[in-house]
Amino acid sequence: MKIPKVLIFSAPSGAGKTTVVKHLLQQKKFNLDFSISATSRTKRENEVNSKDYYFLSAEEFKSNINAGEFLEWEEVYPDCFYGSLKSEVERLFSEGKNVVFDVDVKGGINIKDYYKDRALSVFIMPPSVDELENRLKLRSTDHKDAIKMRIEKAIYEISFADKFDVVIINDDLDKTLKETESIVETFLRSEH
Repeated sequence: MKIPKVLIFSAPSGAGKTTVVKHLLQQKKFNLDFSISATSRTKRENEVNSKDYYFLSAEEFKSNINAGEFLEWEEVYPDCFYGSLKSEVERLFSEGKNVVFDVDVKGGINIKDYYKDRALSVFIMPPSVDELENRLKLRSTDHKDAIKMRIEKAIYEISFADKFDVVIINDDLDKTLKETESIVETFLRSEH
């Protein structure tokens, strides 16, 4: 039996990362499952613990950080944490699943450092910052100031692209999905 592997996807907001990950999860041949993140934020009405997130108190989250239980984590606001638990990946590995992550660039780099050759890190690149700005405007989900902040963050995140194993420019979604499938298939078949 093949050793399960890890796929890591990072990108600036609006580059198409979530679309790519959702597409891959639908491809049964890859035997993928999504790593459920942990958070200390309050559970929303429609959310289910251990399905949407693992909901922890801020104290529990900090205790897990101190115990080295996270592959990566971030404090987004004071006492509002998000992170990826090692135990979640081990749970999926024990089911024989390959694990996919949709994380920010620093989280992606940390996970790659932890799993090394057992992980493939992919950066989904927008065709240009101008195109990214257009996509964010077309979404109509953010105000002008929020879009400006997202663009500034995107420029920062793009500066980390060379730390990833593969950079895919998402200038045509169908082409991007085919290219990603091909890269993932090659990686999962390799003996690493």
